[in-house]
Amino acid sequence: MPDDKLPLRGLTVVEFSTSVAAPFAGQVLADLGARVMKVENPEHGDDARNWGPPFADNGMSPVFNSFNRNKQSLAVNLKDEAERGKLRDFIVRHADIVLQNLRPGLLASLGFDGKSLRADAPKLIWCDMHAFGAQGPKKMQPGYDPLMQACGGIMSITGLEGQEPIRVGPSIVDQGTGMWAVIGILAALRERELTGEGSEVSTSLYETAIGWVPVQIATYFLNGKVPRKFGTENFGYAPCKAYEAKGGWLMLAAGNDRLYRKLTDVIGDADFANDPDFASNPQRVENREKLNARLQDLIGRGDRDDWVARLNAVGVPAAPVLSLDEVVADPQFDAVEMEQTLPEDDMRLIGVPLTFDGVRPPLRHGPPALGDATHLLDEDEDNRKEAAQ
Repeated sequence: MPDDKLPLRGLTVVEFSTSVAAPFAGQVLADLGARVMKVENPEHGDDARNWGPPFADNGMSPVFNSFNRNKQSLAVNLKDEAERGKLRDFIVRHADIVLQNLRPGLLASLGFDGKSLRADAPKLIWCDMHAFGAQGPKKMQPGYDPLMQACGGIMSITGLEGQEPIRVGPSIVDQGTGMWAVIGILAALRERELTGEGSEVSTSLYETAIGWVPVQIATYFLNGKVPRKFGTENFGYAPCKAYEAKGGWLMLAAGNDRLYRKLTDVIGDADFANDPDFASNPQRVENREKLNARLQDLIGRGDRDDWVARLNAVGVPAAPVLSLDEVVADPQFDAVEMEQTLPEDDMRLIGVPLTFDGVRPPLRHGPPALGDATHLLDEDEDNRKEAAQ
C-alpha cells in the first residue's frame, strides 16, 4: 500500500509516551499513515528501548521495535523552558493529535495540557491515557499492566481454582487501552470534520481492565456470587476446555446443543452420548466436572491432530494448542501475511491486523533512533521567526 493511500495520511501526532499503552496507540496511528513524533528524554529515551535481552541488530528491545515502528523521535528536555517552548509552538502550529501516558500530572505541571493547548489550537485533539482514570482517590497513582490485571479483577478469574493468581501473558490492558485511545481519537476526528473543533479524549488502564470483565461483573450483580477461576473453560457453556490427547492438547468449544450432538457423533460412545446429565447446556454446566472427566478419558485415547480434523470436518470448533514456534510454522500464519519485514535491516515483525481492499499497511521503516527528528523543532522555530519579520 503506497503512502498516499494510507487512511490517516496528512495527520501529525505528537506522542508523549513510555512503555506500551501510548506507544501502541501511536504505532497504530503511524501504521495507518499518520506522521507520529515521539517525544523522548534526550539522555536515555523511552525505558522500553532497553527492555531486554535479547536485542535486535539496531540495539533496541523487541518491545520497542514492536510498538514504535513508523515513527520519528524528538529528543526534548522537558525541564528546559526553551526546549519546552519550541515543542509547544510545534504542537500549536502542526499537530492534529497529542497522545500521552506519562506520570499523572507531569505534563500539566510543565504547561502541556489539553485545555491550554486547545485555547491556542482549537482543532487539536488531546488524548490522555491515565493509569486509574481522570478522577477518584487513585487518580494520581501510576499504573502498569500487571497491577491493573490484579486490581481490575482479571487475575481473580484467570488460571485454576486453588492455585496462585495468574496474569494473562500478553499486555492486554496496555494494548487494550491503546486500542480505546485510537477508537476515541478516530471518533474525535469525525467530530472535528462535522464541527471544526477538536476535543479531549480520555481513557485509562483501570477502565480497560474493568472493560474486559463486563460479563463476569454483570453475573455477580445478578446472583451475588463471586465468579471463580475456570482455567481454559467458559463459565457459561460446556464443554469448553483444553483436553490432552496423544501428541498434544486440543481446545474444544461446543457452545450449543446442536454442536454438542455433533461432538458425541464424532466421539462415537453411546453411553456418553445418551447420558441424561449432559442432555442440555444447563445440565452440562451443572455437571461439568463429570463431563470433563468423561471427555478427557475419551479424547485421551486418540491423536490430537486426528481429533481436530474430525471435529472440524463436521463444524465442531476445535483447535490444537500451539506453541509460538508452531504458530509461525502454521500455513494459516503465512496465508494471512501478518509477518512483515523492515526494509532497512530485514527485521521480522507483526503488522497491524487490518487490511484495506485486501492490502495490509506496510512497515515503512523501523523504530526511530533517539532524537532523529529533533532538528525539525529548530527548523520550525527559524521558519516562524523568519515569517514574523
